[in-house]
Amino acid sequence: MTLLDREAPPLSPPQPPLPTTTPSGVPAWIRDLALGMRFAVSGGREGWTRTALTAVGVGLGVALLLAAAAVPHLLDARESRDAARATLKATSQAVDKGSTPTTFLWAEASTEYRGDPVGGRVLRAEGADAPPPPGVAKIPGPGEMVVSPALRDLLASSEGALLAQRLDDRIVGTIGDAGLVDPGELLFYAGSSTLKVDGVGIRSPGYGLDESTPPLDPLLVALVSLMCVVLLVPVVIFIATAVRFGGERRDRRLAALRLVGADVRTVRRIAAGEALAGTVAGLAVGVVFFLIVCQIVGHVRLWGYSAFPSDITPVPLLALLIVLAVPVAAVLVTQVALSSVAIEPLGVVRDTGPRRRRLWWRLLLPLLGVGILSTAGSLDTMTQTGGALPIAVGSACVLIGLAGLLPWLVELAVSRLRGGPVSWQLATRRLQLSSGTAARAVSGITVAVAGAIALQMMFGVMQKDFLEITGQDTDRADFYVTSDYGDSALAERMIQDFRDTKGVDKVIGTVEAYVAGTGAPTEHGWQPITTLTVGSCAMLREIAELPTCRDGDAFLGHLDARAAKKVGSDGVKRQNDNTDQAAAPGRPIDLTGDYGEGKGKPVLWTVPESARTVVTFPDPMGDVHDGILATPGALGSVKLPGATARASIKIDRSVPDAAEYVRGTAAAIDPTLRINPLMDLERDKQYESVQGGLLVGGTLTMMLIAASLLVSQIEQLRERKRLLSVLVAFGTRRRTLVWSVLWQTAVPVLLGTALAVAGGLVLGRFMLGIIDKSMGDWWVFVPYAAVGASVILLVTLASLPPLWRMMRPEGLRTE
Repeated sequence: MTLLDREAPPLSPPQPPLPTTTPSGVPAWIRDLALGMRFAVSGGREGWTRTALTAVGVGLGVALLLAAAAVPHLLDARESRDAARATLKATSQAVDKGSTPTTFLWAEASTEYRGDPVGGRVLRAEGADAPPPPGVAKIPGPGEMVVSPALRDLLASSEGALLAQRLDDRIVGTIGDAGLVDPGELLFYAGSSTLKVDGVGIRSPGYGLDESTPPLDPLLVALVSLMCVVLLVPVVIFIATAVRFGGERRDRRLAALRLVGADVRTVRRIAAGEALAGTVAGLAVGVVFFLIVCQIVGHVRLWGYSAFPSDITPVPLLALLIVLAVPVAAVLVTQVALSSVAIEPLGVVRDTGPRRRRLWWRLLLPLLGVGILSTAGSLDTMTQTGGALPIAVGSACVLIGLAGLLPWLVELAVSRLRGGPVSWQLATRRLQLSSGTAARAVSGITVAVAGAIALQMMFGVMQKDFLEITGQDTDRADFYVTSDYGDSALAERMIQDFRDTKGVDKVIGTVEAYVAGTGAPTEHGWQPITTLTVGSCAMLREIAELPTCRDGDAFLGHLDARAAKKVGSDGVKRQNDNTDQAAAPGRPIDLTGDYGEGKGKPVLWTVPESARTVVTFPDPMGDVHDGILATPGALGSVKLPGATARASIKIDRSVPDAAEYVRGTAAAIDPTLRINPLMDLERDKQYESVQGGLLVGGTLTMMLIAASLLVSQIEQLRERKRLLSVLVAFGTRRRTLVWSVLWQTAVPVLLGTALAVAGGLVLGRFMLGIIDKSMGDWWVFVPYAAVGASVILLVTLASLPPLWRMMRPEGLRTE
């Protein structure tokens, strides 16, 4: 019997087919997302590097978003502490009643040091239970003071030597955080034993004001709305860019998954899982960055601002929105990015080669933004609830639309580039093969420059609405000093002390008081009131046109047309008539300034018969001086019972710290002397606050953009590491490759800057239409375009050392 003769064993009956267990729907998403996250953290060195770069990029953006979410709490905390330390005003009954165990006297003693404000108050407790300011254990005694930590450090340093001479009281304590607006604030409280209510002292029973912040001007509401969008949209764009780091290598890995049977939907979900892993890690990194910044923010002062770490607390709802929105956005961005890529089992086929990017859908978003801005309400609606929403939404659409237009513009421009040096050909060929990566790298700076141009267009036309011409003459004086309880002796001392001060060129000093006539009362039953200005002939010539003058002379000052800017044309005539009624030559006047209410014994002085009428003109402060002008000899032994001493001071700008010597002299005379710098223009406080916020936010955003560009540049070089090493191995000069990298950056930068200028001007023009302003200067884009290009150039130069290392032979190795 052969083997062929053997009977075959009976066949077993066929088994029923196994049930299909492939999940679908939500379970499939969960499975594939989890698998993608595993690939991200277990894909070897390449996978870890990509995940780490994505985490750093996303983390930088998340940190800034969390900081932005903390701004409302930061502002509330600053305002509440500032209001808590404000002194309450005592009622008139309390002032008349006199001191109590719980009241105290205070006077303002703020100063300035080398451009930085130094807040200060002089305090005197009227009883054992007088409350100290917030952050202070007790009111300091005479010759003592408590200071903020920043002021303590400044006084102890060589930089604060001149200020230490001015604030020479003994330091007995430090102001706590509860009494400071921010950790860098310069503040002191000094004790006094001479402060009086009938002088400059003000009686108060305690601290804490419950005053609501005045609403923003509608112009500023529109400006702040645009500012928030301009500062945050580049952050969002960079986060979206960071999610797509390592896209080419990822697509090759996904092609391998297609080879083992995964369908297109599965690989896209796995890719989303990889991006999700990097994004979740980025959230953690962002929180760590944010916490680190919170710890060092109290030691850094940016544009004059700092903050306590406890103030940097994100609003919970906004923080939750960031935590949820960033991962969701990562998944969506990945799905959209893969829509133009055909991942097949044997490789990756991209649409970008044979098919050009379509323009029509990229225009939809900016056109939508322009349409929303066109329908925005007028300025009257800005302060209403949701009134600024169209500005925020419309401008965001325009700026995000610019980021979408940039890849199309770069592809269109580089498609026609031919010839040139080898470095240029390498760069243009690389851009022709994959221009999207280079365009995405500069999209953030493009949006930032466009927004900055629009903001500057608004600032340029709005600033005159928030600037007031002071009328002060800075050519005649630099400082103006006043004291409310001066007399002739104090004025003489002030003038002489300031004249003896180092760096002072000229001093104009006078003593002024209100005086009342003694003739027939006015129709209101009051005596006519005018002013008496006492000064030397040289001083009086600074405010009046005197034909001749010697000590003992007196004059009657009349205003002319030069004073109309201050008091109006009707005011000029009214005050001149009032002077003639109150102070006719040979008529006695009451130096107490009593209106005729009989509150005190009059102090009479007779206007000399020889008093001549002269024309006065504004002093350096822009104040007018009518009434009686008298030299000290004209008053003789008569003393003014109450007066104000004034001094206008001109300094020599060539003397270092001349202004600080003047402030030091004023503090030595009396710490409560008010010394004010003269300015041609005065800026609105709200406008200054908004401008300061823009400087801080713009600086932080630009730092983020620079860091993000560096990370993005390194990621692009890492993607081409093996290619660069191969080119070097085949004899390509390193200098040629370096120039090719520079050209690859320069071309998108140039195109992005041009797009930013066009988009910024369009956005700015629509914003000017909303605030009903016309454009003054169309060349405002030049400095911002230059700054944007400079940032990218510096980042590219910073990436050259990593580029040099990547061209080593070790780059030929592969996993």
